[in-house]
Amino acid sequence: MTIATKLTTSQAGKNAEELAAIYLQQQGLTLISSNYRCKFGEIDLIMRDNKSLVFVEVRLRSSAAFGGAAISITPQKQRKIAMTAEHYLQQYGNQACRFDAVLMDRSQPQNIEWIKNAFD
Repeated sequence: MTIATKLTTSQAGKNAEELAAIYLQQQGLTLISSNYRCKFGEIDLIMRDNKSLVFVEVRLRSSAAFGGAAISITPQKQRKIAMTAEHYLQQYGNQACRFDAVLMDRSQPQNIEWIKNAFD
């Protein structure tokens, strides 16, 4: 992967996260934080849906040829997100939460798939 490709991929990921945040806000959620990082990993978006915190993983894929965006959220990735969420809750107060995923295809970024309770 060249530096130019990496920068383009990084920018595409950032753009996807921004689109996801806008989409979820249009659905009534409130943005709390983006790109929350700790020693365990990163959570793309943290949002509020009524009384629940929502930890959102945003996935953008260039095609569905290898299973698309959903298949890329592996059990290992889920564990990292869960540990990062636990860290967040310890820092900011334990409360009801869920894990959602927002999936996008680079060729059709307007087609956003929002999966509530994507994993536990």
